[in-house]
Amino acid sequence: MRSPPAIDALREKVRKLETAERRTIDVLPFGVGAIDAKLPTHGLSLGALHEIAGGGNGAVDGAAAALFTAGIAARTRGPVLWCLVRPDLFAPALEQAGLGPDRVTYVEAGDEKSVLACFEDGLRHNGMGAVIAEVARLSMTASRRLQLAAESSGAMGLCIRRWRRQSEASDFGQPTAAVTRWRVSALPSAPLPVPGVGRARWFVELIRCRAGESAEFELEACDAQGRLAVPPHLAYGQAQAGDGSYRATA
Repeated sequence: MRSPPAIDALREKVRKLETAERRTIDVLPFGVGAIDAKLPTHGLSLGALHEIAGGGNGAVDGAAAALFTAGIAARTRGPVLWCLVRPDLFAPALEQAGLGPDRVTYVEAGDEKSVLACFEDGLRHNGMGAVIAEVARLSMTASRRLQLAAESSGAMGLCIRRWRRQSEASDFGQPTAAVTRWRVSALPSAPLPVPGVGRARWFVELIRCRAGESAEFELEACDAQGRLAVPPHLAYGQAQAGDGSYRATA
């Protein structure tokens, strides 16, 4: 027996709504099996907000976090917008991490409120590969707005939590709407058989991952294409940390 036209129309409307909900989530893999295996989507979700911070309060760990972020942005497609309060980034270092000057536009805002406004506007703009912002504080309300903006355009939002005072660091422990949260600390560089400085190394912590678990990684820093690598002496096996999380090494 054929359904009444009104019922058929209602079913079609529901079908369209369900299809709209099942949108495909694009993913940017790290290309390092140990990291991608710990992420539910086997990579970083595009159209989502991610947080990165330095492991300490010093400039060295802060620089490592910025280069880690630059390497991620370098592997996205499309232009990159970098929002900051002070123009103290060293562009040649970002280029060594794969993010060349031909792809990135810097926006210097007067304060963090303006940075967040630029961040959100950039995420709502279609065609961006990644939008980066440096802020000390990120509230749940602001992060939800940023997450929704990223979802609307498909651009990746990368929020670098950067502190200039010790009192601001505690805010990093507060919950946000970010899909992942990372912490990057500098390690001694790779040893060389001759005098010199080898490839930089980082201790990378996945502190929070929606629908996933925390993990720790010892990695070689981004190369000129923004790619990370596992140090040769950790190329095989996997060590379990004392807190139950895993220090992935392969």
